[in-house]
Amino acid sequence: MCGIYGSTIAYNNAQIKEKLERSKFRGPDKLKFEHFGKDNHVIFGHNRLAIIDLDERSNQPFTYRETIHLVFNGEIYNFMDIKNTLTEKGYKFNTTSDTEVICAAYLEYGEDCVNHFNGMFAFVIFDQTKNTFFGARDRLGQKPFYYYQNGKDFEFASQLSVVQLYNENLSISKKAISLYLAWGVIPDPYSIFNEIKKLPAGHSFTFDLNTNKFKEKAYWDIDYQGKKQFKGSFDEAVNILDTTLKDAVKIRLFADVPVGIFLSGGVDSSVIAALATKSTNSKVKTFSVKFNEKGFDESVYAQQVADHLETDHHVIECNYEEGKELIKNFCHFYDEPFSDSSAIPSMLLAKHTREKVTVALSGDAGDESFIGYHRYEWIKKGQKINMLPLFFRKICASILRLSSNYRMKIIAKAMTYKNTNDVYLASMTNLDFTWIDSQTDFYDLEEVKYLKHKKKNIFERITDFDLKSYLIWDINTKVDRATMAFSLEARAPLLDYRVVEFARSLPTSFKFKGKNQKRILKEVLYQYVPKHIFDRPKSGFSMPFSEWFKTDLKSYVLEELSDENLKEIPCIHPEIISGYIKQHMDGSWNRFSIIWQILVLKQWLDNNGKGYPIK
Repeated sequence: MCGIYGSTIAYNNAQIKEKLERSKFRGPDKLKFEHFGKDNHVIFGHNRLAIIDLDERSNQPFTYRETIHLVFNGEIYNFMDIKNTLTEKGYKFNTTSDTEVICAAYLEYGEDCVNHFNGMFAFVIFDQTKNTFFGARDRLGQKPFYYYQNGKDFEFASQLSVVQLYNENLSISKKAISLYLAWGVIPDPYSIFNEIKKLPAGHSFTFDLNTNKFKEKAYWDIDYQGKKQFKGSFDEAVNILDTTLKDAVKIRLFADVPVGIFLSGGVDSSVIAALATKSTNSKVKTFSVKFNEKGFDESVYAQQVADHLETDHHVIECNYEEGKELIKNFCHFYDEPFSDSSAIPSMLLAKHTREKVTVALSGDAGDESFIGYHRYEWIKKGQKINMLPLFFRKICASILRLSSNYRMKIIAKAMTYKNTNDVYLASMTNLDFTWIDSQTDFYDLEEVKYLKHKKKNIFERITDFDLKSYLIWDINTKVDRATMAFSLEARAPLLDYRVVEFARSLPTSFKFKGKNQKRILKEVLYQYVPKHIFDRPKSGFSMPFSEWFKTDLKSYVLEELSDENLKEIPCIHPEIISGYIKQHMDGSWNRFSIIWQILVLKQWLDNNGKGYPIK
């Protein structure tokens, strides 16, 4: 887990070092850069967080057989299997790292090497013989990859701010701001700058330094057509999932540094903790956050699971003052506007977990793969309403709008959409776009095709869509930046592509039957932890921002989002936002999410946007 950097632009050594210093929090153990190729025209740099083979022999940039140069962020969990295969083919290895295995696999398999890797990764190889770059990002986008390419120069990094530094040819993207205001994130492949892109998840690329041609291609995707369907029984599926998850957890416990588990007490993290205790003889360290605010503390449930599994459990007392400080320094780590407020408690958890371990396993991706979110249940209920004629729903909506309760007004708006697809898209963005000043089509994105599939049922469509959008754009971005801000590596067994592919092949009833969401995953869990511990409503991971904005942070909000300041923020209607702020402060409408979005955007513009044209 590290920060990678590379460029064909002729920066001087002081500038290169400053770029690497900007992302040093991703890898504080070793900062290093080298020049390669004819006339030293290629720069590769690396911030190392040493996890496997702590010896300096595995420092990067890494050179293999003199002509293969690599910078790599992430982990290849099955590297030992690949290494054994390549050893039989005659390859020699001088380290015990996965870094060296990537180089050898590239020589043996070429661009197809990525299909042999089970892991989370973003890497670039400079093949000096061919004078080409070859790089890739993992299947589900756990590791970030930003790049700048103008037909001549090529530059890449794990953090956007590293590419941004000393680049005078950038402009802020009006489209990206508009998409951010709609989605709360900037969807791949866009970034806040027009000239910098994100490499999409599951994609590889080549850049030919002889011709300056850049080519990108997909090497993996979920089963869009739904052709790979599991034909066995539910019990058989439970056994297969149990076996697959055990291996996914086991290979993620391998490290030369201390490893722990994020344990919220929910189904996803609990199954990971349970399987981890079965995969090692040593006592597993688990970590949870304790919130004092009523309705936000679930540490008691995590403690129950930890007690049953007999883990070495650590409860982190949440210091709200720390959280508030992180709010004001948010963009330093997230690099571009990002408004998932659960990033703040995630950062607090990572900060204090890092005091004990260097690697932590998480339960991310259980909801998307096994139909777990509350909103999926709402969609099930909403389908019955959508069966009513549209004209009748509009009449009902007009009555609900008369209510003084803002929740009734939201339901009224949802009832006026033509079909469930439109309702779901609206729920994932904003039901009301009147406050956004933009002509952008917010739904003109490649990922929307997964939601509008003609032959899959609604639950398979929305989970396909969430895997390709919400998981990659939001969850994985949040976890990567929150953990790397404190040099902590996060690994997610439920994001193992074998688990994801198997879940996609299962009948919907195996995952969601009656009111039982994540049905098959729970069956695996109940083999290790008593069912009664989980007989409670599902909760999210959040902090009391809504209340803070009316109390402790009220002056901060009113100062930052004054009428004068709102006029300087692009792509919004200031007078509407000003009205929303008043509604939030007087308690008539909870406008927290929009206020937070605008605060984050303003913070980024104040700290990073000065001097750049907006196009």
